[in-house]
Amino acid sequence: QKNPLLDIAMGLLTNPQTGGLSGLAGTFTKKGLGDAMGWWISTGQNLPVTGQQVQQALGGDLIQQFARQMGSSKEDVSGGLASLLPEIIDKLTPNGQLPPQDSLQQALGMLAKTLSSR
Repeated sequence: QKNPLLDIAMGLLTNPQTGGLSGLAGTFTKKGLGDAMGWWISTGQNLPVTGQQVQQALGGDLIQQFARQMGSSKEDVSGGLASLLPEIIDKLTPNGQLPPQDSLQQALGMLAKTLSSR
């Protein structure tokens, strides 16, 4: 069974127009969430973020677009991404570094299978 929120999160990490994972890290940093992103990438514990912070970082228009796509509320989408993104990014960066783009695709594929089987 497909998880549309997982698909959205994976899309954010692989979208070449936004720079993939490194672009997302840059966006979060510009919007004042660089500390949280740094914790997710590091080898330590993940710093939690709220749905409101994710919405602030990604922009309300994008969250609204995802909400329409899923037939859900902006709050559900941003809250879901707030719980998914730290976990996904943490697992993609086990050594505390952003992976090269080519290995990122492969890692995302394996991670998507693991997360969707829950």
